[in-house]
Amino acid sequence: MIDSKQASAALADINDVVQRVRQSRIYQIASIIITLWGVLLFVAYIANHLWPRQGYTIWTVTNLSGLAISTAVGFVINLRSGNRTFPIRSTISFLLISVFGVYCSVMLGHFGPRQMIVFWVLYGMLFYAIAGVWFGYAFIVIAACTSALTLIGYYYIGPAFLLWMAVVHGGGLMLGGLWMRRI
Repeated sequence: MIDSKQASAALADINDVVQRVRQSRIYQIASIIITLWGVLLFVAYIANHLWPRQGYTIWTVTNLSGLAISTAVGFVINLRSGNRTFPIRSTISFLLISVFGVYCSVMLGHFGPRQMIVFWVLYGMLFYAIAGVWFGYAFIVIAACTSALTLIGYYYIGPAFLLWMAVVHGGGLMLGGLWMRRI
């Protein structure tokens, strides 16, 4: 028979294992989505550099593709876990974040192309940092590094800014997603 101290210690150990498994599962799922977004963004920055006049089309297609892929990944993960529901809450969250970002960047802020890119990166990284507060430090590290390198590029990189962002934002998300798989 165990006493109350041993029972408390055993329950604390169980709770610790549950928390680590939960964080590992979140990192596993997030790493897939973050890596996919990194690939999409890398391609979009390169395409925008090569065809600057098609920027709005490139970014609209990229963002809609990313939303569709993220939703599909969420749906497949739900199916594999036995949950047959559509990830409506995460889809609505993405849409609300996007609509608010579009409103701020188009209606409130009269940004040029370079400022628009920086706004969207910093805006997106804000949500990564918030996710880090809830789910683990890897999100905060990705957000802080991407934000800092974006601002360095904004102030110090000239005409190669889109190429810089392909590496920093797209490549950074790919690297961060792969790093999260190892944690």
